[in-house]
Amino acid sequence: MTTEPLWTGARLIEAMDARSQGPVPAAVTGASIDTRTLEPGEAFFAITGEARNGHDFVAAALDKGAALAVVDEAHAGSFPADAPLAIVPDVLRGMEKAGMARRAELTARVVAVTGSVGKTGTKEALRLVLSRQGKTHAPVASYNNHWGVPLTLTRTPRDVRYGVYEIGMNAPGEILPLAKMVQPDVAVITTIQPVHLAAFESLEGIAREKAAIFNGLKAGGTAIINADIPQTGLLRELALAAGAGRVVSFGESEAADVRLLGCSLKPDVSTAEANVMGRPVTYKLGSPGKHIVLNSLAVLAAAEALGADLALAALALADLVPPSGRGARQVLHAPAGPFTLIDESYNGNPASMRAAIENLGRMPVSGRGRRIAVLGDMLELGETAPELHKGLADAVTGNGIDLVFACGPLMRTLYDALPSHHRGAYAAQASSLEPYVLDAVRAGDVVTVKGSLGTRMGPIVKAMTARFPVVQADD
Repeated sequence: MTTEPLWTGARLIEAMDARSQGPVPAAVTGASIDTRTLEPGEAFFAITGEARNGHDFVAAALDKGAALAVVDEAHAGSFPADAPLAIVPDVLRGMEKAGMARRAELTARVVAVTGSVGKTGTKEALRLVLSRQGKTHAPVASYNNHWGVPLTLTRTPRDVRYGVYEIGMNAPGEILPLAKMVQPDVAVITTIQPVHLAAFESLEGIAREKAAIFNGLKAGGTAIINADIPQTGLLRELALAAGAGRVVSFGESEAADVRLLGCSLKPDVSTAEANVMGRPVTYKLGSPGKHIVLNSLAVLAAAEALGADLALAALALADLVPPSGRGARQVLHAPAGPFTLIDESYNGNPASMRAAIENLGRMPVSGRGRRIAVLGDMLELGETAPELHKGLADAVTGNGIDLVFACGPLMRTLYDALPSHHRGAYAAQASSLEPYVLDAVRAGDVVTVKGSLGTRMGPIVKAMTARFPVVQADD
């Protein structure tokens, strides 16, 4: 049996309103914007980013076997006449057109996820539970911005049963156009938290921007909102004003449509008991943390709204594991024995930072082991940033954290607020903090590394795995 290609060359060119140069490929097997990960047979979109112009890599893409390169009119004359090109006025706009054309062809049920915290984890949980019930497509990473969303749509096979898309923002006005591209049947807002406050005057402003996702809903679609936050009423109002056919709430509130009745939080797993639209459901989660439990309610709400089997969805959550940079664990071997590394280096904001500290507090240590938090600045918090960092002191002292290693001018406010016996070391940058952390860890420790992506905490994780051999991946 032959498999239908992702695109034919002719259909992709037509979808983008492009003109072709050179041979038109019969089949295009994928879409890429990065020659480092491009596979033979894929289309290469030469988009221009903040640091690099994709047209500089077209020759490399074609040498690697790209079926087609999508370039703009301004650069088209730079390539050989026999190069397989799709030429458009603007490459990003061409990719958007391709993505919207593919969305129009889909018969799949589609869910979109946004929120201040928990977008990617919820997206991954939806990928897991829905893929057990039918062919499912979701972005490979946090492809939730102005290029990530159209790229993910362009990569979506026509025959999927479910599509899962993540929509993010850094500034006002970014969510609406992405939501209109995705046109979800179900739209989820995980929560509203003080994230990106530098670009918004208030939490209400953030809520209104997040709620723009509801303006992309297909007619009669379902809006899923958090029942435990002050903005619940506003989100409900905005969802109905946008034309949502149904609003479903989740959380611990007695008024929640999908309500958490109880949970047991352990270092590696959690169990939960919930009422899902009047149906009792008890299930296990393979990823730890109260925030994961609460977001799983949104996953079950979305599964129900999409028409998936609720019991199978709940059962699948037992196989949920934290992704890299968002809670993934490894056991490494120090000279005198093993210790545990928890990689939370991808992002950092007040809500997720507290959740990571609480999770660290639940982790058992052995022998002379300690609970160590290696923390970098939380960015984009505006004028409230110093106070939000300093305010983490109660989470540190209240969860049995033994030592804090901190870097960045904002995290200095937390470091200075801690009692002296909690202070491990401080440095202005992550690279300067790294040797202190490497020298401090010992057998029995549990170490969490967390901070906003821009603080570059990831290299500390890589340095630890480079120095200390892996005993096992805690999957």
